[in-house]
Amino acid sequence: MHLFKKTLAAAAAAIFALSAASAFAAEDGKPLFKITIPMEIGASVTATEPSGAVHEIGTVVALPVKTRWPSYTASAWGEPGAVCASAVNAVHLLVSVEKGQGRTMSVIPAETIAPAAGPGASIVLSTKAGYGMFGAWAPSVGSKAEILSAKTKTSAPLGPDNLPQRGDTLTISVTVQPMPYMVEIENRPGGRVTEWTSGGCSVIGRVLHTLGGTGRFEGTMFQRTGAIRANHCGVIDVSTSPYGKIGGFQIIPWDHALSSKEMQNAWNMTQWLFVGPADGSSKMGATFPLFRHALTPGPADGEKLWDVWSTYGRKSLVTVRLNGGEWQKMPESAGRADNALASVTHIRIYYPTTEEPQKR
Repeated sequence: MHLFKKTLAAAAAAIFALSAASAFAAEDGKPLFKITIPMEIGASVTATEPSGAVHEIGTVVALPVKTRWPSYTASAWGEPGAVCASAVNAVHLLVSVEKGQGRTMSVIPAETIAPAAGPGASIVLSTKAGYGMFGAWAPSVGSKAEILSAKTKTSAPLGPDNLPQRGDTLTISVTVQPMPYMVEIENRPGGRVTEWTSGGCSVIGRVLHTLGGTGRFEGTMFQRTGAIRANHCGVIDVSTSPYGKIGGFQIIPWDHALSSKEMQNAWNMTQWLFVGPADGSSKMGATFPLFRHALTPGPADGEKLWDVWSTYGRKSLVTVRLNGGEWQKMPESAGRADNALASVTHIRIYYPTTEEPQKR
């Protein structure tokens, strides 16, 4: 098994190198909203709709003094100058990829647990974790980040030579593309990962390592049961515990499981589900619709977007079947429980929408 993983890891690395450019070739999609963060303590953070309507979603309470390098492994699979992770406890922006490792800058709520952000490398907002930019107004992975210079009055993509300075303004443009209304996963070795759209369904992957339990993924304390805690180029993190408690599981791409040192122990644990490509060879990390430009934490309880369809349509939802039975809500499980989800045979992830069903 060890030799098998080493061989596949080498293949995965080669695939990433060859397809990095094509992974982000899709069009940006139509505008959904723009987040504006002035680089001034006490300034209001806003989300602006295409109609011009402005929503205040927090204030700036601290500014970064540096970036983080090397950042978490999968950050390097993102697009420089864009969001590389969206979660209830942090939004990470990829500044650059240097020596194969990502350099990031983060936006975090004042109340959070976000080890991946790194000390001093974050814009800190007054927003409560799981709300605002970390909830209803969370940007999806791939959303473009730009800096409006206070000196030149011009805007350019975030980068190693274009980091925000005091007085500048950071903007994140959130767009929406046609996407599936759900993805269904058969939780068995070789199980199908099926994408469902208005035009039908297609198999986009296979299960390589099944899910059986829950673990202490700290950010889950800021999300409700059966909702997306985080999405980045190498993970879908699902909460199985109510807000205030820690418990969840992760779905990760085969390339991450094989090539990332921090994931090697996951092969012997039940808290991770690995998915591979349907063709058995393509990259899976940083690809749409699982690991790029789609999933977000969604509105927390009590949060509202611009209409009822947006508020409820963008709310993330994960359901399951136990022992092949009827679809039901995610069973609640807090802490590490290696067999808590042993009876889960199917998983459904419903995708965010801001339109009425008949308009999709």
